[in-house]
Formats: sequence, C-alpha cells, structure tokens
Amino acid sequence: MDDTKQTKLWTRNFISVSASNFFLFMSFYFLLVTLPVYIVNDLGASKSSAGLLTTAFLLAAIIIRPFSGKLIEKYGGRIILITSLVLFLATTLLYFFSNSVPQLLTVRLVHGLSFGMATTAAVSIVADIIPEKRRGEGMGYFILSSALAMVIGPYLGLTSMQSGGITMMLMIALVASLGGLVAGFSLSKTKVQREASKGPTKFTTGSLFEKSALPIAITGAFFAIIYSSIISFISVYANEIHLGHVASFFFVVYAIVLLVSRPFTGRWFDQFGANIIVFPGIVLFSIGLFILSQASSGFIFLLAAAFIGLGWGTLFPTFQTIAIQSAPPKRRAMATATFLSVFDMGIGFGSYLVGLLASGLSFNQLYFYGSFYVLAGMAVYIYFNLRKSISKNAEATYHTELNKRAN
Repeated sequence: MDDTKQTKLWTRNFISVSASNFFLFMSFYFLLVTLPVYIVNDLGASKSSAGLLTTAFLLAAIIIRPFSGKLIEKYGGRIILITSLVLFLATTLLYFFSNSVPQLLTVRLVHGLSFGMATTAAVSIVADIIPEKRRGEGMGYFILSSALAMVIGPYLGLTSMQSGGITMMLMIALVASLGGLVAGFSLSKTKVQREASKGPTKFTTGSLFEKSALPIAITGAFFAIIYSSIISFISVYANEIHLGHVASFFFVVYAIVLLVSRPFTGRWFDQFGANIIVFPGIVLFSIGLFILSQASSGFIFLLAAAFIGLGWGTLFPTFQTIAIQSAPPKRRAMATATFLSVFDMGIGFGSYLVGLLASGLSFNQLYFYGSFYVLAGMAVYIYFNLRKSISKNAEATYHTELNKRAN
C-alpha cells in the first residue's frame, strides 16, 4: 500500500469532521454570549437565571458523554454524530418558540445533550481517521477548528444581536447548526463507520469510563480550573483595569498564535513525544498568566493572550492526544468521553471556585497566584503520567536486555 496514502492528513473525512466541529462550536459560543443578554434585557430575568442556563447546558453535556462513548462503540461514530447534529439543529429551532426562562432551561438541557454527544463523536471519528504517525499534528489542527469558533462565535453573536435583535441572532445560530449537519453528512460511510459490536449494550460503571485516560484527564482538569478564570472573567478583568476596548481582541490574538504555531507543535509531538510539548507549554502558560496579572496597557494585555494561546493552546490538544493514544483502538471513543467529561468538570468547578476567590482577591492577584498554580501542574503531570511512562520504559528495556543475553 502507498505510504503517502497511509500518512495523508487532509482527507475529505478529516476536513468534513473538522468543519462540522467548527460549526458546532461556533453555535455553542454564539449562544453562550448572546442568550444571557437576551434573558436579562428582553425577558427581564435575573443574572443568576442566565448563569443557570449555561450550567444546565454544560451539565447535560458532561452527563451524556460517557453514554455517548458507549453508543459510539456499539453503532459507530458517524451514526451518533449525524443523530446528535440533527437533534442539535432541531433544538436550535425551539429557541424561536421559547419565551420564558423555564422553556429556555428545558431547551438548553436538550441542546447540551446533543452537544455532548456530537463533540464526543467528532473527536472519536477524527482519532480513527488521523494517520498514527501524524496524530499529534492532526489533533492539533482539529482542535484549532474549535479555537477559531471561539473567536468568531462571540464576535458574530454580539454583532448580530446589536444590529438585528434576537431574531437575526437565532437565524445565524440556525445556519451554523445546519452547516455542522451538512458537513457531518459528507463523511464517508466506508472509512468512518466503525464495526458494530456484537451483543447488548451494557451501561455499567466500568464500561462508561476508560481507566487508561483518567491520569491525563485529571491532569487536564487541574489546568482547566485556572483556564476557566480566563474564559469566564477575562472581560470583567479587562474592564476593571480600563482595557475593555481591547478585551474582544484577546481571543483573536489567542487564535492567531494557535494558527501560526500549530504546524510546528503537532509535528514535534509526533517526532519527539509529548514531553517536548508539555513542559514548555506549562511554562508558557504560566508566563502568560503572570503577564496578564501585570497588564497595564493594551499591548501587555494582548501579549499575555499570545503566551496563553501558545501555552494552553498547545497543552490541550496534547493532553487529548495522550488520552486517545493511551486506550486500545476499540476504546478510543470512551477515552475521548472520559477525558472531555473530567475536563469539563474542571471547567465547571473552576468557574465556581474562581467566582468565590474573586470576592476576596483582585483579578490581578488571582492571575498572579494562578501563574504559580500552573507551574505546580508539572508535578501533577509527572505524578499521574510521566512516572508510569518511565516505569514502563524501564521494564521494556530490562526485558530487552534479558532477551539479548539469552540469545
């Protein structure tokens, strides 16, 4: 078989699943920033009600992911992806008919379920179609699709809300959801469809989680706690230090740095292993938080975004790739579900914890201490991941030497 075909990354399936992931996350970020504005300004609800809708969405996504992984093992990634994208599109339509907080809460719960299923299926599909020798590079490019959506979604959402109101905003969200479904349908059946497992599907505790992915999932959740302070409060912090006019450019710089660095970092992972990425990534993330804590001008504020983008933006796809590689091929869907579920728990817990800490600390102090927290993550990574890897390598070397002597 042609080695070029075996290592080709930019295939039709890879582009399709990346496009579907982009539209999915664009709709997610789009509604994440616009629905609270609609609920508070148009419906006259409290800010706590707006926060409850976000919590309900994420909680539903976390709960469904382990079950999604099991269903993917049974029926295949393509079927689960398309099913969840149809549900995602249908739920988006329901926003047009939801005029109260209880109605919106119900819609957000169902929307969160479809989002959790779709994102788990998308990652499991891309893990199957990326060539083994280019997994680090491929996962990096795939996750870049959600990073770009993180920039475009909020900007487009707030702009459409201001110019056309809730109707135009929901129409754009609907178009984005439809784009994700069209991209999902373009996936090839023959190369993406998994072989269905035989026998009944049993939802036991052991089958809903992949143990091999837990160490890196816990490590990712550790860093997610501090990352949540950025995605949840960066705009609030920018306003506090009188830099609100550049807050919208924070994630633009973040995404640009990701786009520029991705070709190099992914290849380094494939050539030299995870450690060559993880340790510098932790240091860069820490430096970014330290710079953010000292920001007094727009340039320094955006410089922090560049360091955080290069640091955390490299760490996240690396951790996710480690989770996938740690599991047997048949359990990659469950490894994906385990990693994302634990990671989202870190985001959720972090948002709550940071909210509590912010009542006693300034955001300057929070990000300053956060930079040392990130450095402490080196110990977490070594304890949960590197220590086991070193012992396995030592054991393999020992057995190799024994075989040499025996021969």
